[in-house]
Amino acid sequence: MAKSKHYYIRKSHRYLGLILGIQFLLWTIGGLYFSWSNMDEVHGDFQKKKPSLLSVDILMVSPNVVMDNIRKKHPVDSVVAIQLVEILGNPFYQIRLAGTTHDNENHEHSIQTTNHLADAVTGQLRGPLTKDEAIKVAATGFNAASKIKSVEYLTTASGHHEYRENPLPAYAITFEHPSATTVYVASELGTIQKFRNNKWRTFDLLWMLHTMDYQSRDNISNILLRFFSILGLVTVISGFVLYGISSRTLKNGFKNRKKLA
Repeated sequence: MAKSKHYYIRKSHRYLGLILGIQFLLWTIGGLYFSWSNMDEVHGDFQKKKPSLLSVDILMVSPNVVMDNIRKKHPVDSVVAIQLVEILGNPFYQIRLAGTTHDNENHEHSIQTTNHLADAVTGQLRGPLTKDEAIKVAATGFNAASKIKSVEYLTTASGHHEYRENPLPAYAITFEHPSATTVYVASELGTIQKFRNNKWRTFDLLWMLHTMDYQSRDNISNILLRFFSILGLVTVISGFVLYGISSRTLKNGFKNRKKLA
């Protein structure tokens, strides 16, 4: 006896539901966590101290003096940004420059960005933060009185690292705190870049499962997510079709019973 369309639709719907069920569960769990989370807590904003303000009475040199000092040591094509920042109570110019590098062998050109720190009072350039300086910057910016648990110097960060796509090199200073907070200080910029705690790590894991981007975690247009989204749509439509067929089957069965009666 030939099997009906009803049978094949029901079987397809069942297997699609089995395949998609786990991912639907992950989407639901992620959505619940996202909607119930305080983003200030996830980003660690509540753990950040307000930066100290610099006095208007401080006599500072012009950024042009700093640029002249940089040109003596490095080729410069253009300025990306110049910012006045406070580092351990002192004013510094945080300067980001761009220069063109030439590959004569391959006849290619590329833009290279460099970071510089200069004393805003004297205009003298200084090197990247030392380990001890980075620890002081992190401790000054963290509003909890906690001991240092570990310090790591990062020169690379993979697509899954919690400090991905942020300025390197950087010091990762982890505190002995219930939130397991790590403060990331960019050594060449001299300032705190990110706070990462357990709530952020949970959010990041669920976000990866939500977007189904298992490489960079942040690409919401990846092929896998699109594929599962289409499968989800097919599953829902097959459910409606199955309901319609089942309803007609029940109605026909009920009419046949009335006729026989």
